[in-house]
Amino acid sequence: MTSLSPRPPAPHLNSLGFARPPAETRVVVAMSGGVDSSVVAAMLKAEGYDVIGVTLQLYDHGAALKKKGACCAGQDIHDARRVAERIGIPHYVLDYENKFRESVIEEFADAYLAGATPVPCIRCNERVKFRDLLQTARELDADCMATGHYIRRLEGPAGAELHMAADPARDQSYFLFSTAQEQLEFLRFPLGGLASKAETRALAQQFGLVVADKPDSQDICFVPEGNYAAVIEKLRPGAAEPGDIVDLDGRVLGRHRGVIHYTIGQRRGLGIGGLGDPLYVVRLDAETRQVVVGPKVALATRRVPVAEVNWIGGGALGDVAEREIMVRIRSTRPPAPAILRPTGPTTATVELATAEEGVSPGQACVFYAAEGTRVLGGGWITITETRRSESRG
Repeated sequence: MTSLSPRPPAPHLNSLGFARPPAETRVVVAMSGGVDSSVVAAMLKAEGYDVIGVTLQLYDHGAALKKKGACCAGQDIHDARRVAERIGIPHYVLDYENKFRESVIEEFADAYLAGATPVPCIRCNERVKFRDLLQTARELDADCMATGHYIRRLEGPAGAELHMAADPARDQSYFLFSTAQEQLEFLRFPLGGLASKAETRALAQQFGLVVADKPDSQDICFVPEGNYAAVIEKLRPGAAEPGDIVDLDGRVLGRHRGVIHYTIGQRRGLGIGGLGDPLYVVRLDAETRQVVVGPKVALATRRVPVAEVNWIGGGALGDVAEREIMVRIRSTRPPAPAILRPTGPTTATVELATAEEGVSPGQACVFYAAEGTRVLGGGWITITETRRSESRG
């Protein structure tokens, strides 16, 4: 009788998923100078990993605004350096200002001028942090790159999967939908499983980090105080050309001071009061310099065409049959039921189960599994079809 040899034991994986001791695993941590990425660096260092901190100089508030105090080129870099010194890891600052301007800021300006509502933080993750910085991490012989994003990377049957964070209030999956499968294999998100931001700050206190009580950044880094129009006027002098405010039938109701000062769904500040029912910005036509307004019902959208789709739900998008999914049109809203209908290798139409108001070209439409927490990818909204006929009837 032949005896069977016992199976060799499965290799023990460290917390980053590698079958080797932490000391033999090199990880580059993208350190922004905030509490989240600082805690990631401190956690991994405490676990014994070979940690290298890298901070990107992307945009200098002080130089841009010609006033005292700088952000990405000043205090944040200083904070990241102090954290690195505290936990005892090497720290590098990379000048990515040109890359950031070319890959993110210029497109943001052009999209805004075209009447879209861009989301530059997604482009920054896609083109700078998860492309250029990730390549730098590989050049440093890193086994992976870790960030302070609140999202989970879980191993699935066919490889790494992207899942929403354990804390719905902190989930950043909306901003990371364009992460490619190859990038996902190399990335790690140690904070994705934490229950709350309070837990992150408690860890920062535990590690003695100077940023433990540092406030979260609320603004897009190159749009301080949320003044989009001022940034666009600086980048594209003369862009704020005046034009007509018209209703859905093209009747002129007033004048505006530049399309860049308006957003889809805006009600206040139109300067056309006393016309009966409240009017909202329904569409921005940059070519004719028209701000089109209508009743609130005209904002309702159910059919959403998307392009540049990044599909990480398995296989190719073109091979995906029509399927029920959940989608998120805005980062501040929970996923809602929809039907995904692929129309090409990187294009699709999303039909919302319930109409949404204020959907705008340039926004992201992020796909989630109909059940569970998996992120399937997403795309960029190109045009929107509103319920104009209903609003006029």
